[in-house]
Amino acid sequence: MRHGLANKKLNRTSEHRKALLKNMLNSLIKYEQIKTTLPKAKFLKPQADKIITLGKKETLQTTKMLVSKLQDIQSANKVKKTLSKRYENRKGGYTRIIKAGFRYGDNAPMAIIEFVDRDVEAKRVDKKKKNPTKEAPKTEEKKQVTA
Repeated sequence: MRHGLANKKLNRTSEHRKALLKNMLNSLIKYEQIKTTLPKAKFLKPQADKIITLGKKETLQTTKMLVSKLQDIQSANKVKKTLSKRYENRKGGYTRIIKAGFRYGDNAPMAIIEFVDRDVEAKRVDKKKKNPTKEAPKTEEKKQVTA
């Protein structure tokens, strides 16, 4: 019998599980690809698909629901403006799970979950761009100090 198998518990309390889901959804929306364990990816996939489907409906109620579920205005705006427009002709299946071997420390199965037709540049959102003009004067100042 399969009583009580409605969703995965992931060995966490309900509050921890909700926070984990919210943080993983925000990271997936921000970077459009994240690496996590396979059970977490399988737990995240239907929720991410529901968020995109919710974003495709352009009403005030769905916007409020997105902000409520994600707790992040930037993520909700990205879902409404970017992702929903990208997948407006797709009926479902907005994410994919790619198995990525096993983690070194505890041999946990790893997976990459990403949006189908993702933006490759989204992974570099937080990376600082190197500016060679600012680095050059610093080396000159060091040379003057030592001389």
